[in-house]
Amino acid sequence: MSPHAPEAILRRIEWTVLRRLDGLLQGEYRSLFRGNGLDLADIREYEPGDDVRYIDWNVSARMDATYVRQYLEDREVTAHFLLDLSPSVDFGTVTTLKRDQLVDLVALLARLLARHGNKIGATLYGGKVERVIPAAGGRVQTLRILNDILQLPRLASAPYTSVSDLLEHAVRTIRRRSVIFLVSDFFTAPGWERPLGMLARRHEVIAVRLTDPRERELPDIGFVVLSDAETGETLHVDTHDLKFRARFEAAARTREAELAAAFARCGVDVLTLSTEEELVRAVVRFAALRRRRRGMRAAG
Repeated sequence: MSPHAPEAILRRIEWTVLRRLDGLLQGEYRSLFRGNGLDLADIREYEPGDDVRYIDWNVSARMDATYVRQYLEDREVTAHFLLDLSPSVDFGTVTTLKRDQLVDLVALLARLLARHGNKIGATLYGGKVERVIPAAGGRVQTLRILNDILQLPRLASAPYTSVSDLLEHAVRTIRRRSVIFLVSDFFTAPGWERPLGMLARRHEVIAVRLTDPRERELPDIGFVVLSDAETGETLHVDTHDLKFRARFEAAARTREAELAAAFARCGVDVLTLSTEEELVRAVVRFAALRRRRRGMRAAG
């Protein structure tokens, strides 16, 4: 069996990643999947720290005060993966590509969800929405999603990525409240923040940022050719040039700050997954962040 076959990838994740996570998280997967259901339990007046997505605007207008909906927790979670598979994810300078990190993360999260009886679906984007996999349960569904990701043709170049197209499709088609993982490197045309905010008001959305260290800083290695994975355009640069490297790093810092601000405005937590970091470490760090934020909301 090829190591790149869906079954081989899933087995590797189960043996090398999932077992370690079981020990580190000790079953506390709620930090990753909140799973609030749709069964309405009560309506009460808003208190500081409440999730603003649960505000009932109709009741609030009638009562001249802000009220929130309280839900009974569903045992079953429905999750959807929104996957940006545009050409820029085929980049990596350490030990792996961003695309490889995406595949491993989907295998891990899908297996975690499926083994607890939850349903998972996926939408695959590569310049446009290429494929939609309806939510279903079981190991076979996990293998189907992995197979479809691996079988999707890789493009040498494409029209500039528009993550907003992927998000707008999700807003139109995902009806039941779900946990949604938006996986992208966010090298994209502008305009994605508005549909992300719309999606986050209806669902539990987690943004997964795929990154590589060379996207933040360039090493001093002389003349190199930089290629835009989206358009195929090339640029010859001299990395000995301190001013050029400084401008590159300043632009990267600006982009980081703008992304962080956009996610914060949308109320979306972010899991950053770098090609230089182990998957287990990134997931454990994210789970700890989610626990802290839940604790802060409960204390508030």
